[in-house]
Amino acid sequence: MRPMSKGLLAGAVGTVALDLAGYGDMLLRGRSPSDLPAQVAGGLADRAGVGLGEGEKRSGRAGAIGAMLGYLNGLGLGCAYGLWRHRGGSPPLWTAGSLLALAAMAGSDLPATALRLTAPASWPPMAWVSDLVPHLAYGVTTAAVFEALG
Repeated sequence: MRPMSKGLLAGAVGTVALDLAGYGDMLLRGRSPSDLPAQVAGGLADRAGVGLGEGEKRSGRAGAIGAMLGYLNGLGLGCAYGLWRHRGGSPPLWTAGSLLALAAMAGSDLPATALRLTAPASWPPMAWVSDLVPHLAYGVTTAAVFEALG
């Protein structure tokens, strides 16, 4: 199997792990889903001059784009990881998983911060945990699946 294909598959499984961890957190703590991905999508669309409609249509489209951006982040990082591994990168699983987690967090948190929709420096510790744990699930799962694919 080619490195990018392995990375894509590993990133897909890692993205499912991220979603499961996030939904598990919502279940355990009884919290609502974040609307930040939809806000990011709406903000990016506005800056690009792309109309998403009004009212419920805008909200629905922004939510869909926000979710799709998350999948693109996870799949894209998986592909990049596959290429990096093919070019000789070979860190231990926990190191690779942590690096992938940080990259995935950056892929979601930096656009939100740049659009001034959030300020991570002001987050309380529990908010950091809620963001970090699912991304760690993504990173470690992606690295482990890549390894398991041989």
